[in-house]
Amino acid sequence: MPSPSLSDLPLRHPVELAKCYRLLNHGPTVLVGSAHAGRRNVMAAAWSMPLDFSPPKVAVVIDRNTLTRQLVEASGEFSLNVPSRAVAAATLQVGSLSGREHDKSQTPGLAMLPAEQIGAPLLAGCLAWLECRVIAEPHIQDSYDLFLGEVVAAWADPNVFRDGHWVFPDNVPRSIHYIAGGNFFETGAAFDVAAP
Repeated sequence: MPSPSLSDLPLRHPVELAKCYRLLNHGPTVLVGSAHAGRRNVMAAAWSMPLDFSPPKVAVVIDRNTLTRQLVEASGEFSLNVPSRAVAAATLQVGSLSGREHDKSQTPGLAMLPAEQIGAPLLAGCLAWLECRVIAEPHIQDSYDLFLGEVVAAWADPNVFRDGHWVFPDNVPRSIHYIAGGNFFETGAAFDVAAP
């Protein structure tokens, strides 16, 4: 079977970097992709957030005991992938198993695909993808397991993110949010509030 490629991702359009923070500002669970020296891994993370617009920056907690941490520290890169309900079981699985003991690249329903600007993989079945380079901050990495990254490329499925905004009409995938104990919820309907 041929290796998956970027063309295997669902429809994927670039997201203007100045607006890529919107891919994370609603607090979804993310999958953190990592790679170094021929090893690839993915872990689930509930604690991530956008930090800045220009250049765009993000933060994510990566525990010191994970293979992902080892690969991110060695490569200086990671991807943040916003999964949908379709890959919730795989998300729970990669968040529950150690990459030191299991080859997570073989997780059913979660193909690892090459990114364009970094060596860390992007993950099929997701709604958005951010390619990030680590902004070295050894003190917060060592003290708090907090990694900062500059977003160097961003992509989204145009069925759910277009013109710089999430759009979740009926019958389209939605991002998921982990709330513990194997429980998730999906992003709900958006609504507008008139400015005073």
